[in-house]
Amino acid sequence: MKALGHVFKYGDNVDTDVIIPARYLNSFDAQELASHAMVDIDPEFAHKVQPGDLIVANKNFGCGSSREHAPLCLKTAGVSCVIAETFARIFYRNAINIGLPIIECPEAARGIEAGDEVEVDFDSGKIYNRTKGTEFQGQAFPEFMQKLIAAGGLVKYTNSRK
Repeated sequence: MKALGHVFKYGDNVDTDVIIPARYLNSFDAQELASHAMVDIDPEFAHKVQPGDLIVANKNFGCGSSREHAPLCLKTAGVSCVIAETFARIFYRNAINIGLPIIECPEAARGIEAGDEVEVDFDSGKIYNRTKGTEFQGQAFPEFMQKLIAAGGLVKYTNSRK
């Protein structure tokens, strides 16, 4: 599995209320949620993000409340992967549960800029910055996590095994 796209770059402590503000949680429609993704920190994000694009952030991405809506709205908006120095544990788990690949790699988080074209190889954990010609080693996804993500998340994976 691979991801390839352009980068949206954010700083430390991007919390779930920034990823999808609570005022938009009156909808269960994933497309509606995605149309408001990152609106308080980057009002143009939902209009600019293209399928395959990536988010790169610093420390503690996804902190705050435990809502699964946060990774879901990013995935639905077209984000193919989130790379950060660190993730809040509940966001990490929710992302995997809904099939959004995420990778912790401090070096990549520091070495990738907004707009860079980046490719991620989930089998090896390699992160290639195509714009700068640099490479970083992130944590490879274990085979079972790749299967979860490929299936579209934990529920779809479990249902496919029946």
